Amino acid sequence: MSLDAALDQILERYDQIQNDMAGSGVTPEVYVKLSKEFSDLGPVVEAVKALKSAKNEAADLAEMLAAGDMDPEMKAMANEEFTALKERVPELEHAVKILLLPKDEADDRNAILEVRAGTGGEEAALFAGDLFRMYQRYAELRRWKVEIMEASESDLGGYREIVASITGTGAYARLKFESGVHRVQRVPDTETSGRIHTSAATVAVLPEAEDVDVDVDEKDLRIDVYRSSGAGGQHVNTTDSAVRITHEPTGIVVAVQDERSQHKNKAKAMKILRAKIYEAERERQDSERAAERKGQVGSGDRSERIRTYNFPQGRVSDHRINLTLYKLDKMMLGEALDEVVDALTAEDQAERLAALDTNADA
Repeated sequence: MSLDAALDQILERYDQIQNDMAGSGVTPEVYVKLSKEFSDLGPVVEAVKALKSAKNEAADLAEMLAAGDMDPEMKAMANEEFTALKERVPELEHAVKILLLPKDEADDRNAILEVRAGTGGEEAALFAGDLFRMYQRYAELRRWKVEIMEASESDLGGYREIVASITGTGAYARLKFESGVHRVQRVPDTETSGRIHTSAATVAVLPEAEDVDVDVDEKDLRIDVYRSSGAGGQHVNTTDSAVRITHEPTGIVVAVQDERSQHKNKAKAMKILRAKIYEAERERQDSERAAERKGQVGSGDRSERIRTYNFPQGRVSDHRINLTLYKLDKMMLGEALDEVVDALTAEDQAERLAALDTNADA
């Protein structure tokens, strides 16, 4: 199907929805569904109308210029306007194609963020803490809410592991490309000779699942309770409040000991478990479509080194898109993260557009 035919179908569907919503026989459930589709199509229709308007204006001007009976001043003005429209039409077409790309259904979800120390011992744990604070500051800038679900601190104040829920508009869409291995190069505070060390931390970003997304049967769960302990094995609670839940069909295990209440720890663990099961199902579906889609930027491959933070040079490099910024200080404050996220999003859109064009030509 040509692009013009697809756009005509969208306009027809938009008008049809409007008529259906105005009808007397529509049920409340159907009305809600139609209302959402109408709202989702709104920006697309606006862009399509702008494109069609520009194309029609260009065609009218071309016809006027071809007639050849215009005075020189009018012809110069028409030529100038025609040239501007010819440049604008491809930009409008690109904008429409971006809006037509299949949307990740999880983009509007809240996110579960997991940061874990990798290779590098105590320095890796300190770096994991720095990364988490970077995301925490980024969330504050975007007015998102951050709730720590589980944390295992290291002896020097870093994190061996920290899990948080991030609630806010577009949280998953903005953070999903952060999944992977993050590497740091710097002189640790504990290093007396000034030698640069390399260590790493892994980041996983999961879309938060809703109850309707994941049907978890209580019979499939093995729930163990035990006594919480802090860094170095010191007991921070004298009751069995820590909870470990194993989802036996998938083998997914979640342990939470952050709260003193066993009930609260279980609720947090279930929230993380649902997100993990939901993401596992999404990855399974993605793998089935892998032959049609040549991978996805930020797919969450834990073995892939995605970014390096070089403190001596004040630089951060994202290896997936060969982007280097000499704004490490702003990056760690969360202020420059949008530059990287925007570039990754643009690259992802370009890859998906290329796949869309290839399929359209086939």
